[in-house]
Amino acid sequence: MIPLLFFAAALQSTPDLGKAEGRCRANETGPAFLVEVGGLKDRKGQLKLEVYPANDKDFLQDDNILIMEHKVFRRVEVPVPARGPVQLCIRIPGPGTYAVSLLHDRDSNRKFGLSVDGIGFSNNPRLGMSKPKAAAVAISAGSTLTHVRIVMNYRSGLVSFSPLRK
Repeated sequence: MIPLLFFAAALQSTPDLGKAEGRCRANETGPAFLVEVGGLKDRKGQLKLEVYPANDKDFLQDDNILIMEHKVFRRVEVPVPARGPVQLCIRIPGPGTYAVSLLHDRDSNRKFGLSVDGIGFSNNPRLGMSKPKAAAVAISAGSTLTHVRIVMNYRSGLVSFSPLRK
């Protein structure tokens, strides 16, 4: 089991890498994920959506390393909308299988805080105190828009993260 501290450290990155490649533009066609966000704790802070290669070595790897090695990395950051449904669009380089993570950076400090922030992944795997395996979050995309729903998880007790209880 990988310690959660490694998991948290893996979410730190260079703020602007992958943003230009990840930005969706009006009337642009091609492959992208349209992510519907569920289970937000509140409407403060930032949302950071990232796309990685769907393998354990590269999933949540430092973005500087991925870019230097010419591997897939995309990022979109937006303020949490004050109300209404929350959707984010992120471009991908082509059809294929990817791993997607979503951070609810509630204090807008650009890093994952264990007791403050929320985290979610494609396929909504059950979370403990380690990062999920890439196979658990791997999602296939076609040549057009692929819809994905990610439910946010927040710290629950001492040893896990889970969606909020209603």
